[in-house]
Amino acid sequence: MSAAEPAQGESRDAAYEERLQAFVGAEINARTLGQDAVNVPMIRHWAEAMADDNPVYLDDEAARATGRPGAVAPASMMQAWSMRGYAATWGPRAGGASGAYADLIAVLDEGGYTSVVATDSDFAFVREVVPGEHVSSEEVVEEISPEKSTGLGVGRFVTTLKTYRVGEEVVATQRWRALRFRPKVSTGSTGEGDRSTDEGDRSTDEPRALRPRPALNLDNRFWFDAAKEHRLVVQRCAACGVLRHPPGPMCPECRSLEWDTVEAAGHGTVYSFVVAHHPPHPAFDYPLVIAVVELAEGTRLITNLTGVAPADVEIGMAVEVDWLDADPELSLPLFRPTQPAPQEA
Repeated sequence: MSAAEPAQGESRDAAYEERLQAFVGAEINARTLGQDAVNVPMIRHWAEAMADDNPVYLDDEAARATGRPGAVAPASMMQAWSMRGYAATWGPRAGGASGAYADLIAVLDEGGYTSVVATDSDFAFVREVVPGEHVSSEEVVEEISPEKSTGLGVGRFVTTLKTYRVGEEVVATQRWRALRFRPKVSTGSTGEGDRSTDEGDRSTDEPRALRPRPALNLDNRFWFDAAKEHRLVVQRCAACGVLRHPPGPMCPECRSLEWDTVEAAGHGTVYSFVVAHHPPHPAFDYPLVIAVVELAEGTRLITNLTGVAPADVEIGMAVEVDWLDADPELSLPLFRPTQPAPQEA
């Protein structure tokens, strides 16, 4: 091989880079009309949720006093008018990602960039939209960065440009940047999860940070008191018998204020889960599996999974309670994969 010839690995890297950069300029979401036109009820819900009492959003007269023709939608709602819900985007009938978007994800996955975190969103508003207008949006890939080293791992920043229109008129643009990265390699399990080799060099002699304290009150103290005794309890309405969790002062079914508890068997299934890598907290080991477990009794609770690698967790996995005595003041129910029953000889 002459000095001018690229090494085989360099050739593969160049070919991969060429395939990845070919997506720059590609349309990953074709122009799609929002499911609903701009409307007052959604504006009201938004303004109340944001505690934004600007009268131009709901009061035509106040809006006209500012030179507007009438009430307008908050500019920051622009994305909401074109967003489609889970069922329309990822549900069984929607089929998930498709076309150029699915192809881009596949190439990124091939390079090991299997994790994602949003980094920033940059809006440019051309004009406000008003009730009755129907917003559409389209999205193209604007830039894919070279490989960069970040606190989360080695990755690439993918920037897309979304254009919002009413008819053919552009009313806003949005540059959306996400980091697609390779999860950092872990080295062994410590019970609650695996610690990343890049998490830090905390000395084994350094006292472990305490887990965050629960906000105790008259409605939930009983649950944490029972947990100290390694008892997993569920609140029950004394009037209609409906179980509820998290605890609350009133039954959502019959509105009775009377309640007692039942002790759960400690068995359930994984209803949903997420693997947390960032931001790190010194009381936890990472990656951290956070799950919603559906108990055999029918209620669900948020917990950590232990005794299982993140890659092996599955929706519907059978799990059983495994108590964690975090410190003398706090015991919590974790869940681990259900152990098979011993075979009789």
